[in-house]
Amino acid sequence: MQIELIVIGKTDSKEIESLVALYARRVNRYCKFGITVLPDVRNTRSLTVKQQRTAEGEALVRQFSEGDFVALLDERGEELRSVEFALWLQKRLNSGTKRLVVVIGGPYGFSDEVYARAHARLSLSRMTFSHQIVRAIFAEQLYRAFTILRNEPYHHE
Repeated sequence: MQIELIVIGKTDSKEIESLVALYARRVNRYCKFGITVLPDVRNTRSLTVKQQRTAEGEALVRQFSEGDFVALLDERGEELRSVEFALWLQKRLNSGTKRLVVVIGGPYGFSDEVYARAHARLSLSRMTFSHQIVRAIFAEQLYRAFTILRNEPYHHE
């Protein structure tokens, strides 16, 4: 299975970028993992929140292929413990999913079109994190999930 993390906007933190790269390398030991960074929507000052969500949504939907399993990282999504997330990932692996697409949206969430295309919504926490730090947290949790599934000594219960 291939896993693609799609995010809106570049990170301006070298530290976060470095941490994401570290976990991306580790995840690539288990499966093909890539990160696609879509550019921020331009001229947001002249757009309403809905218009900005719509513009981001159109860019996101263009990234999806038929057959992709799309999971949104959403504050109102299902909150899973790390072991539960590992089992969730195992189900995707067992189901024959060729490409799992995980999406971190922009600052105002997702458009209705993106929600309609998604198969799952996951929440990393009830707390609010910057969209930049979420990249590192998700990459680490993905690595942790693979180590749990392989019974490797990274995760401690």
